Amino acid sequence: MKNNIIITCYTCFLFLFSSCDSFLEEYSQDLTYAKTAADLDEILIGDGYMKVSTDLISLGNSDGYYFPWLHVMDDNIAQISTGWSADGSVFTNFADFYLWSEYPYMREGKEVDDVDWKRLYKHINSLNVILSKTGEINNDLPGEIDRIKGECYFLRGVYYFYLVNLYAKPYAKATASTDLGVPVKTTEYVEDIYFKRNTMEETYARITEDLTEAARLLKGKKHKTVYRAGFHAAHAFLSRVYLYMEQYDKSIASADSVLQGNYSLLDYNERFALVQPDSWGTINEGVSVTYKDSPETIFSQGGNCFENSLSDMTDMSNFNVSDDLVAMFSKELGNDLRFGSWLGIYKDPWNAVYKVRKLVDDKDGMVSSECLLRLSEVFLNKAEALAMLSREDEAMNLIEELRVKRMKQGSYTPLDKRTGEKLVQLVRDERRRELCFEGHRWFDLRRYAVNSVYPYTKQIIHDYYFYNNTTGTREYLGSYRLNEYGEEPAYVIPIPRSVIEFNKGNMVDNATRPQREMFKRF
Repeated sequence: MKNNIIITCYTCFLFLFSSCDSFLEEYSQDLTYAKTAADLDEILIGDGYMKVSTDLISLGNSDGYYFPWLHVMDDNIAQISTGWSADGSVFTNFADFYLWSEYPYMREGKEVDDVDWKRLYKHINSLNVILSKTGEINNDLPGEIDRIKGECYFLRGVYYFYLVNLYAKPYAKATASTDLGVPVKTTEYVEDIYFKRNTMEETYARITEDLTEAARLLKGKKHKTVYRAGFHAAHAFLSRVYLYMEQYDKSIASADSVLQGNYSLLDYNERFALVQPDSWGTINEGVSVTYKDSPETIFSQGGNCFENSLSDMTDMSNFNVSDDLVAMFSKELGNDLRFGSWLGIYKDPWNAVYKVRKLVDDKDGMVSSECLLRLSEVFLNKAEALAMLSREDEAMNLIEELRVKRMKQGSYTPLDKRTGEKLVQLVRDERRRELCFEGHRWFDLRRYAVNSVYPYTKQIIHDYYFYNNTTGTREYLGSYRLNEYGEEPAYVIPIPRSVIEFNKGNMVDNATRPQREMFKRF
């Protein structure tokens, strides 16, 4: 009887957020027959973790990439039309996000499903059901139930983190108790209510509690693969979350837990020594700098939408690295191995534009472009927290330790000491260079704007082009401006309309985004 209740509750809960899905019935039956830890572990793999997509990017595709549009709203990327696909489906999918439209889930004038909201909540409720079943399972493998529970808590915390940073304002200490976060539910059974949004404070409390419990349960457990959660992944993510919350001492403590693990920074000089010239005697593509077996990789799940971004016929082919980001490397041009014609950011020799190239060869082992934890992020989380606490020497030492692994051997000169706001800006700039196209920049711009010590805001301008197949030329149509945070609400994705409508006024939407005017700047 209890199993039947779980199945019913599982289906009904998701309906409160969107609509029923036939997938739920099939999956719930699997839960009914879960009798051992191994059975439950299979279910966790199957529906707890993000799927790896090999499909082309498509809005409304529940089998596609997870929120790949996260990359196209910030100042690291620009639209480029370099081939026949420039006016095709890929940019059509992204246009309303790239241009910060009023309701970005549109394609060619028609509304499509916000599958990311639906999928993240589907994962969360799967985890809730799995957690409810752990007490009934025959624990035939010592420690396995705790490990499964730990992974569930980790994933649930991660999913609420992405939900609240996509669909709510950034965390601000002064207003967290009243700002709206996202609906939080941790039980598998149905409540006879319409769902409301929890406060930001409540949402982040859930995230930190889940990640802390995950770290406790996963401590000492064997870490099977970077594609599964472990003790260090929990603390790496906690170091990020506490940084967002301006709880700097806790961010440092979690970072230190990771730094005691068996990870090390990848020396780009040694990595790129493996690169061999092509038949023309030139070096073009280099080697992967983010990959499965890198000594920096802590955890990864989901796909990599930049995986094959060089071809004019692949998912991200209509976007290139912005001039603004290229300028971030100008002082160290030729010495910073994260940038150049054959490393990290790859210069397309045919079209003379810079494209993302962190994963060169699939054989290296794919890691995500949206949900990746690397040691270098932990370094930067700790450095920023130290800088905010005026522990300048410690922060500078961490930045130097990272940069020496990224600069061409024999060319590196240590930085002059920075303090106060200049040090914080150095860390933020280094974070932008190091973590570009890994799902951080949009979230970082939002949280910088509400930082209580050193707030920072900026305008972003995106140019809009069209490739004319008839003339074979790229045509500039105009530009769109995103004003500074605080001047407009487009830094937050709207709650799906279907969710607002279903919950009959109980679910408050985000502020309406403006209709944006195109202007000519050249």
